[in-house]
This record gives sequence, structure tokens and C-alpha cells, in this order.
Amino acid sequence: MRIAVGAVGDGGVLRPVAEDGTPTGPAEPVTDLVSAIARREAAWSRPGGAPGDARGDAAARAGGTRGDAAARTGGVRWVWSSTADLYPRLLSAGVRVARCHDLELTETLLLGHAGRLGEPRSVAAALARLHGRPVPDDPVVAHDLPTLFDEGPSDDIEAVVAVHAEQQRRIAETGLRMLAAAESAGALVAAEMGHDGLPWRPDVHDALLTELMGPRPAPGLRPRGLQQLADRIGEALGRRINPDSPSQIVKAFAQEGVRIPSTRSHVLRQVEHPAARLLLEYKELARLYVAHGWSWLDTWVRDGRFRPEYVVGGVVSGRWATNGGGALQIPKVLRRAVVADPGWSLVVADAAQLEPRVLAALADDEAFAAAAGESDLYSALAGVFGGARDKAKIALLSAMYGGTSGEAPQLLAVMRRRFPAAYDYVEAAARAGESGRVVRSRLGRTCPPPSQEWRDLAVQDGGGSAVRSRGRFTRNFVVQASAADWALVLLAALRRRLTALGSGDVAPRLVFFQHDEVIVHAPRELTEAVTAAIRESATEARRLVFGDTPVRFPMEAVAVECYADAK
Repeated sequence: MRIAVGAVGDGGVLRPVAEDGTPTGPAEPVTDLVSAIARREAAWSRPGGAPGDARGDAAARAGGTRGDAAARTGGVRWVWSSTADLYPRLLSAGVRVARCHDLELTETLLLGHAGRLGEPRSVAAALARLHGRPVPDDPVVAHDLPTLFDEGPSDDIEAVVAVHAEQQRRIAETGLRMLAAAESAGALVAAEMGHDGLPWRPDVHDALLTELMGPRPAPGLRPRGLQQLADRIGEALGRRINPDSPSQIVKAFAQEGVRIPSTRSHVLRQVEHPAARLLLEYKELARLYVAHGWSWLDTWVRDGRFRPEYVVGGVVSGRWATNGGGALQIPKVLRRAVVADPGWSLVVADAAQLEPRVLAALADDEAFAAAAGESDLYSALAGVFGGARDKAKIALLSAMYGGTSGEAPQLLAVMRRRFPAAYDYVEAAARAGESGRVVRSRLGRTCPPPSQEWRDLAVQDGGGSAVRSRGRFTRNFVVQASAADWALVLLAALRRRLTALGSGDVAPRLVFFQHDEVIVHAPRELTEAVTAAIRESATEARRLVFGDTPVRFPMEAVAVECYADAK
């Protein structure tokens, strides 16, 4: 069954609704929203509700008979405005829910499908669109900056019910049911990972920084190692400069008779001057110091856990982003600080060659799909490209990203002859983009339509750089967004299986996700079961997203005590 949630401060209103959004019972005010949700979740998580529990019986009556499908297949699906706003309150009270319908995330998907991505997505905005009224802007939310007068989210129950019913109608019309469910499940995973946190050893992190650049500096000063590098750069250039200033560096090199267009790393690597190597070393250390130095450690690691705020669908392709913390870009050198608790392990798994496999499944190219049934796709394709695995990789990446340099044209010609369906799939996506049309992922996530500025440029350019750039974008979108579809379904399936393996303080938890990689923190005795759960979830995601395909999506999993040992 579904229960709509209207949150008002610590309390709120609950109302049961049918799958199509039609109310099936009266609205019920509650003074303690968290406790009310906890009771109903517990009652409906057991087949048939909770015998003898008046609230459980009431919920069962509101949703139908106690033996109905909802009770048998996972209980309540909570309908609320924003998981990111409400669910952390539940998690802080020790309450976890199995399923939800996130109205804001779903509105984003539906707006995107209609070519209106970027319009306000709040319940208030969706209700205004429904009734033809002026649409308000989305409120600016800072989840990490509570104020003295912060009373939590506030949503009118009738607005929630009306918006949900309209979304269910549009979902049925657009075929976005699986994507909307997966996106909402992803929001639960994201909030839980932020709550549980990735195990992180501050002492190891500090030791690594100290080894690389010296002890923690006083405020306003560079670490000793960075300052020494800065001094050596100045000596090599014959003058004191600020290595953080591109203009000073370009000028100093010019005075040495070396002309450089910028201080980007790929430019400096081509420069034969002693200062260039030192600058590259300085840039690498400075980047680590600024992005993941001691200030980062103070800000983001608490009680031995790194707790970022994940943004579900933060990238238009469906990939996640983060609000600060750089969770999706943990430097390899700092993976030594990611250490499991005593008696626990980190089960690290990633999907090998995910995007090429996704292309094989999307295109339904028999020869390509057969190769994607092997554990190493590039090796399986090497024979087609003269026995060279690296050439197979270049060909596939060029096809997906629109590469045209070096050997790419010749290798793409081979791909066109041997795997015409796969080649034509991405070519069709590119042509659609170049003509100003939108393309969609396997589950229906839609790319943004071109802006008016692009359309004006396309007319002026006559098929020039702006047109080609959009073609490259849509060519990759269909693959990357479909890979994000698969990853979302994987997360939902894995979360369900991990819940079945344990609960409370000994439950295995998803603690990290990045595009095609997951980390589960699990009691050591459960690592084999977790590894099996990951592989089963990958298989389930393949079946649900791509149907009956010979393409394999192998998840290589390893149990380690330290993240660095997994690679």
C-alpha cells in the first residue's frame, strides 16, 4: 500500500492512497511523524500487518485486505516530497523504510521527459502547474546549515496527494515506472550512506598527509613540503614566484625563453625545463592539500566516518553528484585511510567495462553481444582489431565519445563493418542530437533539449562546432544514462538483499557508490554472502533493465580490510 506524508514540523498528516493516487482513507494527523511512520513500517513489513496492533490493523484496512499484494511484497511505499529532506530525520531516530516515492525526483524525471528539464520541481511548483497557476521557484535548501528557527519540512497533505496522483498518471503515460521507482530507491540509499558513513581513519589520513607534505601548517601558511617545492621552483626559474599564480608562471617561463599557452598539466609535461617537473609535483600535492587536506578532514570526517551528502541524479545523465566533500573523487593515496572496523570487512566491487557492455545490450548486435558475454570484453574483441586489445578499447571509446583523432577513424571503420548495429546505435543518437532532438536512456531518462542559443549558433554555424558538440553529447548520453539506469536498479536490488542478511548494528551496509563501484561494510562472517548478493543484484539489474540479453555485467568483488588493498 501507499501512504502519503504531509510533514509539518515534528508532526504531520498521513493518508493512505491507491497506486493510481486515489485516496483510500481519511487523512490522519499525527503529533510525532517519525514514530507514526516507524509503527506503520514495522506493521506492514510483516506479511498481513501486525496482529493485535490497532495502528497496523487500521493501515491494513486502509490499503485493502491484510493478504493483499502490497503486504506480501514489501509493505508500505511512502509518498513524500523529498527523501533528502525527510529521511535523515527518520534515520537519526533509528527508523529505516523499505520503499518510497520521491515526488521531487519523480517530477524532475517527468519534466525532463517532456523537454522541460530545469523547471521548478517542488510539490508547490507541481501543484501550481497542475492547476494552471504561476509556478513558484524552488526554495533554496541547505541541508547542512540548520538555523535556530528550522522546524523541518512542511508539506500540505492534500497537495502531496494531488501531485502524486498526477505523477502516477504521467508515469503510466510515459512508461517511466521502473525509472521513477529506481530513482526513489536510490534516494533512500543515498540518505542511508550519508547517515552510516564510509569508515575513515583520521590518524591514518593525518599520517599520509604528514608523510607527503610535512606536519599540519599554521593557518595561512603552506605545508613545509609545498613551501620547499615552491622555493625550488623559484630557484629553477631564477626568481621568486607564486606557483599558485598561472600568470606569474607563464611570465617566468617566457623570461626563460619558453612560451607556454597555459599552466595546465598536459602543457607542462611537454616542457623541457627543470621547473616544469617541479610544478607538476607541486600541483599534485597542492590539489591534495586543498581538496582533501586537514581542513577537509576536520569538516567531513566525524566519529570515524566520512559522511558526504549525495545528490541523486545530480548529473543530467543520472549519475550522482555530491554537495561538497568530493566523495566521488577519493584520491588513491588516501584510500589507505578507508579501513573497516575491527571484525568487519569492506566488500569492494565494480562492474568491468560497464559502458561498452551497456552499448552491446542496447544495440542488440549479436556479434558484439556475444563478445560482451565474456569476462574481458576488450580481449574478446581483440581478434577483430588485429589481435590488439588496446585497439579494441580505442574503437569502443571512440564510438561512444565521438573520438576522431589518431587511429580512431580506421578503427571505427572496422567497427562499422563488424558490428553495424552497435555502430549505428550511437551514430543515430549523434544525428538526433545534431538535429536538435532529444534522446533517452533505456529506462526513459531524457537528455536536456538544446537551448535557444544553441539553435541560433546551429543556424549561423551551418553544421559546425556547436552541432558536432551536441552530437557527441547525445552519442554518449544514451550509453552513460543507460549505465546509470542499470546502476540504480543494482543499488535497489542490493539494498534489498543486504537488508535480508541482517539488521541493526550487525547489518551489512552500503557505504559508498560511484558510477560503477560499490563498497559494503559488513561483518567478516558475512562477506561471502555479501559478495553473492552483489553478483545476484547485478544479474537482476541486467534482466530488469535489458531483458533477455547474452551480455554479462560481471561485478568483480573482493573483501579487504583497507580500501587501498582492493585495487
